[in-house]
Amino acid sequence: MKSTFLSKRDTALLVKRIEASWPTNIVPKTKTIKEYQIDGDESFYKSDEFTAVQVGKEKSIVPFLGDVALLARFPSVAVDMGAVRFVCNGAKVARPGITAFDDFKKGDIVVIKDEVHGKPLAVGIALIDSEKAIEERKGHVIQTLHYISDKIWESHKLLNV
Repeated sequence: MKSTFLSKRDTALLVKRIEASWPTNIVPKTKTIKEYQIDGDESFYKSDEFTAVQVGKEKSIVPFLGDVALLARFPSVAVDMGAVRFVCNGAKVARPGITAFDDFKKGDIVVIKDEVHGKPLAVGIALIDSEKAIEERKGHVIQTLHYISDKIWESHKLLNV
């Protein structure tokens, strides 16, 4: 694993990318960000204010699961305990497993939590609007991008940063 501090220019570009896809006013002014490259397209970014993860072919940037204060500012869904095992292995979240919804639009970043403890299990991108998902009885609702036990989660635990 390689780690480097981003230049001021790269930091500004990263913050702009985050501001474009995250809810308004989440990312505070940040002077330094350290990038940890995990594998290929996957890496995580750590600053004093937040931790973010870059995943997938699209290089989506989502909040890190360990940053609970940041995750609380995103919309979420609760899944039943039968879906937990699948979500923790990176499966898409299907409508039958969802027990509660916050409001979100297609393309929004959504936090997936278990229904009993309310703990974040994964972060993904909404495939449909929440209003439409509530009406549906089957089909995929969220594409999981970052989940507990993935490479980034395990690498972060090893670094203990």
